[in-house]
Amino acid sequence: MKRVLCIVGGMNAGGAETFLMKLYRSIDKENYQFDFCVFSPKKGYYDDEISSLGGIIYVCEAKTKNPIRSYLYLKKIVSINEYQYVLRISQNSLSSLDLLAAKMGGAKVLAFRSSNTGTCGSKKDDIFHALCKPLAMCIPNVKIAPSKYAAAFMFGNSEVKKGKVLFLNNGIDIAHFSFNPVIRRRIHEQYHINDKFVVGHVGRFFAQKNHRFLVSIFASLHEKNPNTVLLLVGDGEKRAEIEAYVRELNIHESVIFLGIIGNVHEVMMAMDLLILPSLFEGMPNVIVEAQASGLPCLIADTITPEAAITGLVDYMSLSDAPEKWAEKAISFQNSTRLDVSNELEKKGYAINAVVRSFKRNVFKDEC
Repeated sequence: MKRVLCIVGGMNAGGAETFLMKLYRSIDKENYQFDFCVFSPKKGYYDDEISSLGGIIYVCEAKTKNPIRSYLYLKKIVSINEYQYVLRISQNSLSSLDLLAAKMGGAKVLAFRSSNTGTCGSKKDDIFHALCKPLAMCIPNVKIAPSKYAAAFMFGNSEVKKGKVLFLNNGIDIAHFSFNPVIRRRIHEQYHINDKFVVGHVGRFFAQKNHRFLVSIFASLHEKNPNTVLLLVGDGEKRAEIEAYVRELNIHESVIFLGIIGNVHEVMMAMDLLILPSLFEGMPNVIVEAQASGLPCLIADTITPEAAITGLVDYMSLSDAPEKWAEKAISFQNSTRLDVSNELEKKGYAINAVVRSFKRNVFKDEC
């Protein structure tokens, strides 16, 4: 059996972690196994599922607390367990130091997946990313990205032009997200949103996701059409701030905070429009999933053009006023749900095709 050690901040319900779990669930467990090294002592959203699938979770001290001890412990994990395959998923080139530790521990295949196009941190984070970017270009021998924007951010345009980056789609189980009107009615009844124009958003409450701007859009939309509701899926450090802003705008009776849920695919079926005004994205899982559900998407033009896999995606500028976004949003009120599953499959977004590519390029196995 071939085992790969996946290094991530923590196995919570973020886009990169969810992508990793989709790979893990779909890969042949008789021949391949994923183990995980995380840097947070808190239990992750996916920890129980990982254990049930036979995966091992190691908890390593964060580099911010003790970089030397973190480096040595990671090297020890790789060495003692003789991991030959290591995958690091991150939005910051500083994480290439983890691959260096893995290399010193004896790993032969060092894969690095760029998960985003920005750090959304302090200026110090941006400086560290710039300083460590040369390491991200030379340490990994398998460079992975979900889009050209994400590849250029981590590895540089030169690596993209030379064809040295593996573009691995954010694959999904397409049938799982296929629109079902029965489920839609059930979710509408559950949240008492029958006959409403339902706008939604799925994402962590983090600066990158631009929730405040999203709420401003919805406030303007609600003013134009009071028979609207906003569903917010996710949790995070800025949730309390956004809840306060919703109350300040006096739209709290029309905004539902769902938190982290296990049936995102069903809630998407209840939506009429998904809005994603992110400051940046590598290649958002949620947009792929929304398209699989036939759900129209209105997203920021800061997001890679590759997100428009089908004709269900419209782009707008973040420099446009929330009122202008609201005018565009209201035009989707009478949209018909489309089935674009064949288009997604033809363009390589079925999870089985992504697993085959992963096995071929990381494990060097012919599929």
